[in-house]
Amino acid sequence: MDTPYIVLSIVLHVPWRRAVLTAIAAATCVAMTGWAVPASYAAVISGPASGPLPFTVSPPVGVAAPSATASDSAASPTALKTPGSAGALPRQLFVPDLIAAVPAGITSAQVAKIAKLTGVRAVLPVNGGKVTVNGHSADVLGVSPQAFRSWTPPETAAANAVWTDLGKGQLVSTHAAAGKLHLTAGSSYQVSAAVSLQVPFGAQTTFSVPGVDAIVDQARSAQLGLAKNFAVLINAPGVNLVTLMSKVKSVIGAGGKVVNLVPVVTISKLPVATNVPTTGVPASYLMLYKESAAEYCPGMSWTVLAAIGEIESGDGANEGPSSAGALGPMQFIPSTWAEWGIDAFGQTGKPDIMNPLDAVPSAARMLCADGAGHGGSSLSGAIFDYNHATWYVDEVLALASEYAQN
Repeated sequence: MDTPYIVLSIVLHVPWRRAVLTAIAAATCVAMTGWAVPASYAAVISGPASGPLPFTVSPPVGVAAPSATASDSAASPTALKTPGSAGALPRQLFVPDLIAAVPAGITSAQVAKIAKLTGVRAVLPVNGGKVTVNGHSADVLGVSPQAFRSWTPPETAAANAVWTDLGKGQLVSTHAAAGKLHLTAGSSYQVSAAVSLQVPFGAQTTFSVPGVDAIVDQARSAQLGLAKNFAVLINAPGVNLVTLMSKVKSVIGAGGKVVNLVPVVTISKLPVATNVPTTGVPASYLMLYKESAAEYCPGMSWTVLAAIGEIESGDGANEGPSSAGALGPMQFIPSTWAEWGIDAFGQTGKPDIMNPLDAVPSAARMLCADGAGHGGSSLSGAIFDYNHATWYVDEVLALASEYAQN
């Protein structure tokens, strides 16, 4: 049977420039952990809290997609392997900067070429379509839970119930969509795409792709007949997105579309975590960043720590040594570690440069001593002292601002 032609309608309502950080009040910041673009593209996505899904895909009536195979799933990032860690949380969270789509679907060769473009850190192909859920229209993505978890906001990535339900073949939606579609946890509803199925409804959560109402796993996506690899999410922090969009367009051809998902936002203050417990061992990288900022640099945003952790090591994925001899998840030079390294969160013995439970709070302590907690130019100066490069300061602040939007 011939492959059905899927019509994609691109809705260009999303602003075309990256978010800019114009002022920073007393806070340094952090986001979640990660790894670089792997050979098998694994890539939560960032963008406006609401708005139309950039691509409208209607599955052809009565045509189900082929069953998902092992090659469809990207490898799951490793959990934080330190005392007190829990669950298989991603080592890194990705903010989707662009989304690209082709009417006939993105090919594996095209995804591989996009992943190799300068500045691209991670990519993730997704299935999708406009379907009917409980009698109402909804935009649904079909994803690998292991891969997509790294493209969701920190709170969503840390919510084990979401990924358990998704792995069981249940429909997972946003809070707004659950109300709009009249969905109740534990009940099953008719979902109609290429075929109609009774699908159980699971957790409610937050996504970063604008306009997405719900997600299903790849097996359920294949059953419903969602369009396979109809789009690819692209993470490329710190690069000129206009230039990158042109390069992506050259890969996917004249029939494809590329949309910038990063809204134009003026952020006057990065988020500072308050009322965070600072006793015991953090159970995730998200809590490690928040608790380290709260304990060792009150007033500094946790998003700054997260941005440094991703840029320096992919949140522990590449712990060095670097060409300069830096080591560990926060890439300390050993001589600097000798001055600033501490035991934290119940760790004992000599401070361990490779242990995130020591390294992250040590970084917060050093940044705070350089004035990061005062915000503004003091924060910029503290980041510059961490790594003496203007581009580094700009990239940390840009990435922190993207994390803040989630």
